[in-house]
Amino acid sequence: MARSLFDDQEPSASASRAQAPPAAASPLAERIRPRNLDEVVGQQKVVGPGGFLRRAIAADRVPSLIFWGPPGTGKTTLARIIATETSSHFVPFSAVTSGIKEVKEVMAEAVRLRKAQGRRTLLFVDEIHRFNRAQQDAFLPYVESGDVVLVGATTENPSFELNAALLSRCRVIVLEPLSPEELTTLLRRVLADPERGLGGSSAGADDDALEVLAQLASGDARKALNLLELAVADAEGGRVDAEAVRRVAQRKVLLYDKSGEEHFNLISALHKSLRESDPDAALYWLARMLASGEDPLYLARRMIRFASEDVGLADPQALVQAFTAWEAYHRLGSPEGELALAQAALYLALAPKSVAVYEGYKAARRTVEERPADPVPLAIRNAPTRLMKSVGYGAGYVYAPHTEEGVGGLDCLPESLQGTRFYEPKGDGFEAELRARLERFRALREEVKAKRSGD
Repeated sequence: MARSLFDDQEPSASASRAQAPPAAASPLAERIRPRNLDEVVGQQKVVGPGGFLRRAIAADRVPSLIFWGPPGTGKTTLARIIATETSSHFVPFSAVTSGIKEVKEVMAEAVRLRKAQGRRTLLFVDEIHRFNRAQQDAFLPYVESGDVVLVGATTENPSFELNAALLSRCRVIVLEPLSPEELTTLLRRVLADPERGLGGSSAGADDDALEVLAQLASGDARKALNLLELAVADAEGGRVDAEAVRRVAQRKVLLYDKSGEEHFNLISALHKSLRESDPDAALYWLARMLASGEDPLYLARRMIRFASEDVGLADPQALVQAFTAWEAYHRLGSPEGELALAQAALYLALAPKSVAVYEGYKAARRTVEERPADPVPLAIRNAPTRLMKSVGYGAGYVYAPHTEEGVGGLDCLPESLQGTRFYEPKGDGFEAELRARLERFRALREEVKAKRSGD
């Protein structure tokens, strides 16, 4: 008979395995991983005095949870602490390597364990956002029955990545990036810890080095510890200074995922800085995305879109500048072409803004989608044949450039839409002149129409 996942396990076995002492050769980040809530640095809203998780663990009433936060903020650590400090059986599970068959097997074993021993299974699912809808649905009945306490970890927004039914049965815990001060506190503790940290060696670090480490890590405790370990090894056990840290890091480690939420947060920051006419912020977000590995041509395309959507005809040169920057980067590549992107960003930030083109086109599209296909007015229909002319095509058409007024007094919209205004320039810059032209042409058309009807 096949062995159960829970065969030969004493009640405390899961906790001991969840927090088994790491080997001396393990990475520093693994050796120094907090063993209880008091050792956790940061996340005080969650684990501090009166924090939800601390109270839930103390009462042994931890509900199903989703830990949502960027890498290195303690998602896996907190799951292991829950396993250690509650009576649930801990089963780690990877959404990357496991399929629905494995999910169902674990669920079946959880039901058997609860019937046999009265214990619930705490199932920790790392990267739960990688499970598809069917795999997520497989958890539902077991979470509802209480056989399983589901603890998921994700760097992606649960609102977008998890089934609504599953999400409604879990409490979402938002974990924030650690502040530079919290990371510095963690690094000092590691340097002083003789058992699991570096306190038993001759390694040390200047205050400036710790500050640089904390900045380079961008809120990620694991990155901070990995960088410290590399810098200590590079210094061959000696004292680490700021220059040694920079040399090891080579370039700033930035939180970025081109397919994740942070990608959209950063492009949103660039767009809104341009709209706010803030060239300094625009340059910063552009540089940050480029340094993080974003496709420069993607940024060029977004600025071309911005030139039409947010600047429009308030400055017709904005589109020219954005398109030229795209072409320049396409021909030059990095790093030379990046300067052209920076030039376009500055131009767009300082250009007068108008959404009249965007709103006008959107209104026209909406009208096209909501209304029937009205016929083209006879006067402006093409009439290449005698038959077409005989049935009225082109009747009454006036060639505007040949008139004294420059307009023919024609109604070019379908009859049911005559008088509709899609484009209403409201911006400053060149669009102010366009507004005057528009008003003049509208008035001239009405005058010519009145004159022709009088004739």
